[in-house]
Amino acid sequence: MKKFQIGVMGSAADLKYSKKIENIAKKLGEEIAKNDCILVYGAEKDSSSLSTVAAKAAKRMNGFTVGVTYGKGMDIWERNYADVIIASGMERGGGRELALVNSCDGIIAISGGSGTLTEILIAYQLNIPIVVIKGTGGWADQVADKFLDSRKRLKVIGVSEYSGAVKRMIREIKKKTNEK
Repeated sequence: MKKFQIGVMGSAADLKYSKKIENIAKKLGEEIAKNDCILVYGAEKDSSSLSTVAAKAAKRMNGFTVGVTYGKGMDIWERNYADVIIASGMERGGGRELALVNSCDGIIAISGGSGTLTEILIAYQLNIPIVVIKGTGGWADQVADKFLDSRKRLKVIGVSEYSGAVKRMIREIKKKTNEK
């Protein structure tokens, strides 16, 4: 059976997230690994992010991670936490997000700034399930339990716990792919 590829999207370090939010990202990464899913994330070249924190945690649990980075080359922040690095050749804040999201069966967002919003919107356009962790701030809180436009393609699912986020995402992916 194919392993589900779950993207973790979230704030970059320059948004100065709290240790509490960082711990949620860590627990989310662990939970993705425990559920034998592949964690896909936006691998940064210059600093950490909530996505990187989740990838590190997944690796500590012997999980499998794929980092999609911008630009040329595979030099990323904390390279040893990615089993596979995809150098998109695209700019940060540009096409990298499309390659990243399109490589996921579903995405889970924690907090998030403009990059996370871009990734959420791309997932919406591609009909890729979106789960956000409520109470983490940023765009995750702003889009929780909402449709993103009047077409009502799919509702962004808001959950309160990291463990609930992974379980709900797996259910949504199975529903979309008609798996049991």
